[in-house]
Amino acid sequence: NWGLSLIYARAQPCSGLRRPIDWAMAPPPLAVSTVHATCVAIGGHGLLLLGPSGAGKSDLALRLIDRGAILVADDQCELAEIAGQLHGAPPPTLAGKIEVRGLGIIERAWSAPVPLLLAVRLTDRTERMPDPAIEEIAGQVLPAIRINALEASAPIKVELALARQLEA
Repeated sequence: NWGLSLIYARAQPCSGLRRPIDWAMAPPPLAVSTVHATCVAIGGHGLLLLGPSGAGKSDLALRLIDRGAILVADDQCELAEIAGQLHGAPPPTLAGKIEVRGLGIIERAWSAPVPLLLAVRLTDRTERMPDPAIEEIAGQVLPAIRINALEASAPIKVELALARQLEA
């Protein structure tokens, strides 16, 4: 059921991962596409972190996870429109895995699928007073913010932007 997000955890280092929900099990999506992005969920709401390689997507995701977010997908995220809303999930081979520079690939608890509520475009500098922004992703428009992922306050800015979006 697409109304529920499931959380999977890996019990032992050698045990197999559970597969994420198969898109075919849900009501038929209009299309499934894969984007170069990282996705986390806060309170069941998906945040899509966008930017070029090395921009800090995985690092920001790791800091958000440390603050209570749940991993959805790292580096690649499958997207599907269900009932007019964009949802994200990991490709099966990457489920529960995140790259931590200096340590390699580690495994974390993960959740999928999640409805996407906000796009976070990673940039070199953050505007002081930005105009409202959007990102068009897989034919859908998401509200967006643009921040520097490497700023110490980046995770807090993401949480504040999500709270603002939930209030709207």
